[in-house]
Amino acid sequence: MNWEDLKIFLEVAKSETLTGASKRLGVDSSTVSRRLHKLESVLGTQLFTRENQGHKLTQHGSQLLQTALEMEQKTQSAIELLQGKNLQQFGDIRLGTTDAFGNYFIASQLTEFMASHSQINIELLPLQRSVKLAHHEADIAITIDKPTSESLVVAKLCDYRLKLYASESYLARHSEIKSLASLTEHEMIGYVDDLIFSRQLCYLEQFLPQIKPRFKSSSVIAQATAVESGMGIAILPCFLANKKQGLVEVLPDALDIVRQFWIAAPRDKMELLRVKTLWHYLQVKTDQSISQLVD
Repeated sequence: MNWEDLKIFLEVAKSETLTGASKRLGVDSSTVSRRLHKLESVLGTQLFTRENQGHKLTQHGSQLLQTALEMEQKTQSAIELLQGKNLQQFGDIRLGTTDAFGNYFIASQLTEFMASHSQINIELLPLQRSVKLAHHEADIAITIDKPTSESLVVAKLCDYRLKLYASESYLARHSEIKSLASLTEHEMIGYVDDLIFSRQLCYLEQFLPQIKPRFKSSSVIAQATAVESGMGIAILPCFLANKKQGLVEVLPDALDIVRQFWIAAPRDKMELLRVKTLWHYLQVKTDQSISQLVD
């Protein structure tokens, strides 16, 4: 077994497709498939199940993945340390965030950083799921659940507020909303239950258990767009709803939810000056813009 075969295994595991892995590696899919079969033959075990949707890790594949990721990370860290790149302000940083926060807050806050650090490139990943730091999916992650792994540096980034919102057009067409109980008479919008990736997002279950939304989406951005179009009422982050046209708070004194964003990074990534610089910039910038998140 050699490192080149492990690199191919890693890319297939990360992308879950031969096509995705071949693009990242710069080789054709048939070569990726052939090298993967060779590795399985050498190890004497099946690493993936081949399905129509892609390549899924077997139990043995998952075990090898953790070892390969650690090898990859330690190798990259050692190279950067030996070459002195850990003290330099250039290179790539991959930043993973939740979908709405990445699109409607973080992206606009990075302009100043990009202007003052012209040799640092940022890859922003707004995701409708948790960032997989254990799989080295990102250098820095902003999450709604506090990471607990001891291998990570973790800090609270900020609070953010969520409220009920409807469009002016919806409110004009419907009867006055006098209480939370009366929401059962209205068109409600929420998440797809089995695709909710965090209990932090189970707002309706926690605060309005009697509500059964008619329109559901795994994307809070799609929910906000539906509210904006006049479809119905939803619980939305204020930083997102405030960017939409014609949205009005509904029963602001009856429902006011506060959640937290956490910032996390692998400890070895925090040894890189560029990563540490972006980390501190995000903390300062978020603190400066906190009114956008909690008002």
